[in-house]
Amino acid sequence: MTETLPARSTPAPTVEDFTEEFLQEVNFGQGVDLDQASVNDLYLALARTVRKYLMVRWLDTMRVQRQSQAKSVAYLSAEYLLGRQLQNALLASQLDDIAEQALAGLGLDMTTIRNAEVEPGLGNGGLGRLAACFIDSLATLDIPSVGYGIRYEYGIFRQTFVDGWQVEQPDNWLELGAPWEFPHPEAAVTVHFGGHVEDRADDDGVTRRHWVPGWEVLGVPYNYMVPGYHNGRVNTLRLWSAKATHAFNLEVFNAGDYVEAVRAETFAENISKVLYPEDSTPQGKELRLQQQYFFVACSIRNFVDQVLPEGFDLHRLPDRVTFQTNDTHPVIAVPELMRILVDEKHWDWDEAWEVTKRCFAYTCHTLLPEALEVWPVDLLGRLLPRHLEIIYRINDQHLAALHERYPDDEMRVRRMSIVQEYPNRAIRMAFLATVGSTKVNGVAALHSQLLRDKVLNDFSDYEPDKFTNVTNGVTPRRFVRMANPALSSLITEAIGDGWVTDLERLRELEPLADDAEFRRRFREVKTFNKVRLANVLQTRNEITIPTDVMLDVMVKRLHEYKRQMLKVLHVVTVYERVLTGALDVADLTPRVVAFGAKAAPGYRMAKQIIGLINAVGRTVNADPRLEGRLQVIFPPNYNVTLAEKLIPAADLSEQISLAGKEASGTGNMKFALNGALTIGTDDGANVEIRELVGDDNFFLFGMTEPEVAETVADGYRPSSFYESNRLLRRALDLISSGIFADGDKSVFEPIVANLLYDDRFLVLADYQAYLDAQARVDKAYADPEKWTRSAVLNVARTGFFSSDRSIRDYLDRIWHATPMRIPQA
Repeated sequence: MTETLPARSTPAPTVEDFTEEFLQEVNFGQGVDLDQASVNDLYLALARTVRKYLMVRWLDTMRVQRQSQAKSVAYLSAEYLLGRQLQNALLASQLDDIAEQALAGLGLDMTTIRNAEVEPGLGNGGLGRLAACFIDSLATLDIPSVGYGIRYEYGIFRQTFVDGWQVEQPDNWLELGAPWEFPHPEAAVTVHFGGHVEDRADDDGVTRRHWVPGWEVLGVPYNYMVPGYHNGRVNTLRLWSAKATHAFNLEVFNAGDYVEAVRAETFAENISKVLYPEDSTPQGKELRLQQQYFFVACSIRNFVDQVLPEGFDLHRLPDRVTFQTNDTHPVIAVPELMRILVDEKHWDWDEAWEVTKRCFAYTCHTLLPEALEVWPVDLLGRLLPRHLEIIYRINDQHLAALHERYPDDEMRVRRMSIVQEYPNRAIRMAFLATVGSTKVNGVAALHSQLLRDKVLNDFSDYEPDKFTNVTNGVTPRRFVRMANPALSSLITEAIGDGWVTDLERLRELEPLADDAEFRRRFREVKTFNKVRLANVLQTRNEITIPTDVMLDVMVKRLHEYKRQMLKVLHVVTVYERVLTGALDVADLTPRVVAFGAKAAPGYRMAKQIIGLINAVGRTVNADPRLEGRLQVIFPPNYNVTLAEKLIPAADLSEQISLAGKEASGTGNMKFALNGALTIGTDDGANVEIRELVGDDNFFLFGMTEPEVAETVADGYRPSSFYESNRLLRRALDLISSGIFADGDKSVFEPIVANLLYDDRFLVLADYQAYLDAQARVDKAYADPEKWTRSAVLNVARTGFFSSDRSIRDYLDRIWHATPMRIPQA
């Protein structure tokens, strides 16, 4: 059932109105005349003009929510990979045509102004992009919600290459202004750390545990608008910035100790400086935990003290909000809510625990054991001593219930303890999340099954109804409608524009896969997007690419399980066969292989692989025999802005992780929706993509998850594949020869040695199957009509992967919130 409350009028402006308001912003907002305005002045003025029209709707949304007190979703995420905001705001507010006409009337180019926007540095990879898609869909589906996170001053990092090696630079995304954020220092929240816990009698003479903190910081909220698509709703994304409670010591400054005078400010603000600080040092680990507690403490406090009305009965909190934790980063919120209810509200433990469990739901995003966070108890006890006590008590209660259920199975009880005892005492945050949540979900059908069967199998046996699946999705507004306007126009011409909010309607395109004229126009769209990408790469990176060849793309976070090395070995194999004359260049399917990936600063092997990719590319691209036939590109600092140009141009989508390691993936969905065919393993959401598009329109290869498990259990020896496969041996030997490192054999030896003697993610075992699949790709691409038919069917059959569908699944299976429409005039 959808509820509705009245709202204020928000009339659409005329072109003349918009022009006048824009000029006012140039003159009085930026303080310049139009003929003296820089491109950044024009961008800031345009952003503020557009946001005025969203702000009326934003205020309406907040007013309606205050009046209705409808159940909300509070989405807790350490990152939000938003992308540029201007075009999204224009699209959501239906001002895109009006703004373009207004600017044209002033002799200004909309594209130039749009390109001045710097993408917010608030995320890194799939986790952050998923969060951004979800808050977009929550707004579009009229769900009362608020996103909570951290306002990182310098993002994760800006990637540059020096001699092909990754070098991290600060991402100064705030440097030229941030017109989409609204700071509210008057609503700052105080967050405590350190100190000790003691017994203290309250006013009623009851002795209670009392946290005496050692230090504190302020969390200042910065609000961002999250507009729904053409529905009048504008939700809020609230990001927290850390500030010192006493930032500047004038007495110390006047005494001449200038560094000490601002020490408190520097110490506090480190918390929100960068996303995922390098944590190979004790200081880095502590900073990460500070970040996680900082943003959830601010968020819980904000919701309880500022969002809820005065006098709200917190026993009804589960009926008013679900706190959805996006992976384990925000899970410290569970003991934080318990601390507020028990220590501050003086509730009994049991009633507090019942309410807390019903307020939280947990999304697990991984299958890798090392990615399931654990925090050493000495660190947690030093930084958050009261929270550690609360976790211990939660665990004691949990273990008591387990002993009652499994009186003769002590090993099961030990396995399920929130407190890890070996090799060092630590808190298993995924276990805490599972115990402290009403629901636990995986993010693809295979992933959720593996969660139940392997990762959290004891918990699934214990509480099977707690586990569910919600397959990830992507927002069609940004990744089709905005990113691929040419394809969007073709689709809308064929089936109408309802698909933008009902992506399953893409099924109506299926009959057109057999229409020769539609296929011709579909190919024209793909060529147009390749030309557009070529122009972007030339301007952005001085990279020149042909536009009449296959574009083979692998863009994702650099991690060994994603197996960028398998793609590199394919390229090296082709190059080696050309060098030895085993492959005639004329028989080679012309292709550009495009990589995009960042490696975590402390992930040495990932950074070595980046170095190898660039070295292989440098060598291959310099060989005149391969000109127009094989090119390897790796534009640095891959982000949402580049993705919006690269994905629509792609022909082949590389989704080649080891089966059973990728939770879901969302890049695979974006590529398929934009008409790229997938070469991939049966991993993550690849399984569901293949089932929907059909085996004939998907290049499947590699071991299944059970086969992977069997191979490892049987004692996997990667060197045996090297010994038995001539092509593999020659490819690895070519890397070892130093040909890609100016003759220095030592440069990439760690990569080769790792593959030969460890190969944790079975690259060598899947190598031949991957080459065979690439041969099938070559054969299919040689038939443009057949390839295009498959591409059209990929678009038509992947409407399931809308984040709108994901959110509906969350609403049905977990949140149970009701849409609340904001009426429009």
